[in-house]
Parts: sequence; structure tokens; C-alpha cells
Amino acid sequence: MRALITGGAGFIGSHLAEELLRRAWGVCILDDLSTGARENIQALLGREEVRFVKGAVFERKVVQRLVDESDVVFHLAAAVGVRYIIDHPLRSLQVNVQGTETVLEACFRAGRKVLLASTSEVYGKNGNGGFREGDDLVLGNTTTGRWGYACSKALDEFLAMAYHRDMELPVIIVRFFNTCGPRQAGRYGMVIPRFVRQALLGEPITVYGDGKQTRSFIHVSDAVGAVLGLMEHPRAVGQVFNIGNPEAITIEALAHKVKAMTGSPSPIAYIPYTEAFADGFDDMRHRVPDISKIQALIGFRPRVLLDEMLRRVIDYTAAELGAAEVTANKT
Repeated sequence: MRALITGGAGFIGSHLAEELLRRAWGVCILDDLSTGARENIQALLGREEVRFVKGAVFERKVVQRLVDESDVVFHLAAAVGVRYIIDHPLRSLQVNVQGTETVLEACFRAGRKVLLASTSEVYGKNGNGGFREGDDLVLGNTTTGRWGYACSKALDEFLAMAYHRDMELPVIIVRFFNTCGPRQAGRYGMVIPRFVRQALLGEPITVYGDGKQTRSFIHVSDAVGAVLGLMEHPRAVGQVFNIGNPEAITIEALAHKVKAMTGSPSPIAYIPYTEAFADGFDDMRHRVPDISKIQALIGFRPRVLLDEMLRRVIDYTAAELGAAEVTANKT
């Protein structure tokens, strides 16, 4: 079997590529490296069963050729991270909407099964505790940039379901909740790598808002296992699934946990949203998944819990920064 992974040089995509190779698949990676990084897949590039193509996901001829050469498609390419989305609103919308339409059309023409990566952002301001896949989507106004991203990913889902219903394209949609692990970059707003890096460097650990907002985190290895379990299950086709961990924590408590686990002298600093993001930001107070649907279908349960996730990220980041630099900033 050969898989095409769009966005395969990104955080989740690179881990998915590694797991597919462990399962003796061939892998083709398409990525324009706008938010992904060649370093994420550098160790894979010398292998005969791996092909890397640098290109944009809305380049129709390139995408069609790669889809034709693959057995299944994992469409992970998207604008990622709150910071990137707010700083690059037009590019984010183009990649998400035009890119997804291009991939879906190519999969339809080639008759390929496709898994579409969506996001918990689509739930928006829905106040339910424990989002279920059938819950209403409650988005903010069109002048707030963050909701453009949520809307674009919701439109991706509508497109995928339309291709499934009208054209019988085999589609699976997954909504990732906060995913963490090695190789995740903090520069686009991902909170765990940002907190860990700040703590190891002795910098203030910056909590946006009052820190009472709740989030839940899933390790990338669990997320990849869920994706592959769904791709292999015939009854997953035509459905939407949450992929996450229902164990919730406030961002304030997360900051204190990172500080304690790193033994850092860093102060915890509270930054108003207006200072962190300027215009175009609106927060979700609670974002925790209900995962009963995916549990019922494939028996999925997260195996790596929060403390172990943090330990792995801390160890990875410390090695990346260099032990000398970390030690110097603890004294």
C-alpha cells in the first residue's frame, strides 16, 4: 500500500509518515513547507519507499498526479496555529478551502479513499461541556479573524460530505483536539511547546487571558493510532470523529505543572489577549472532546496521559536547546 500525506512535513503528518513506514507502507509527502519543516522528515528522505514533493496543495496537476500514484490519501495540509491564522488570514483561507477542494476532486477522479483532518475549532463558542460530533457549530462574527479559520474548516467538512453523498467518494473526517508531542513548534501559538521552552530558558511563562480556560491534550502517537484505526475500518466512511483526550486542565494549571516539572525559576505572567494578538482574536473558554463515538467503533482510548506527554516534550525540547543553555538559564 502507498499513502499520500498532504502536509506530511508538519507535526502530525511527519509522525503519521513514520508510523506508516513502520507498517511497511510506501509514503509520498506533499508539503510547501510554509508551516511544516524539512527537518521533521529529514531522517526519512533517504529511504526508497519515501518520496517528498515540495508543492502547494492547490496545485491541481501536481495533486492529481500524486493521488493517482497512491492507494489512499491523508489530507492534513492546512493553515495551523492561532498566531499563523491571525497573521495570514487570506493564505489560511486559500490553503484550507481551495486546497481541500483540489484534493477531494483528485480523489474522486482517481477513486481514492481520503481522510480529511479537521479541527475542534469548528465547534466555536458552543458552550457544551464535552463536544460531541453532532453538536451545533457556533461561530463568532466575520470581523474576527479566528473564526475565518473555523469557518473554512467547517466548509472543508461540508465539501467532503457533499462529495461523499453526491459522488460516493469514500471520505472520513476527523476533528483533532489539541495534539502535542516532539517536533511541535510553539511559534504559531501551540501552548505546550511554548510553555516548555519558556520554562527551560528561564523566561516568563506567558498565560493569555485569565488562564481559567480549559483545554485537553492528546499525544501525537495516540492521534496517529486513531487516524489509522479509522482509515482501516469500513464503517468509518461518511462519518465525523473527534480525536482527543477528555482529561481537561486549565491553562493556568498547565503553566504551573510545566514550571514544577522543569524545576524552572520562571515567573508566570498573565498577558491580556489584546496584547498577545491585537485585533482579530476571540477565545473559546472550554474545548474538551467527547470520544464515545470513536471508542465505540474502534475501541480507541488515549494511552499517553498529560504528565507523560509533558515529560516527553520537556526531554525533547531540552535536548533540542542543549543541556548547557538550559542549565545556564536555571541558575
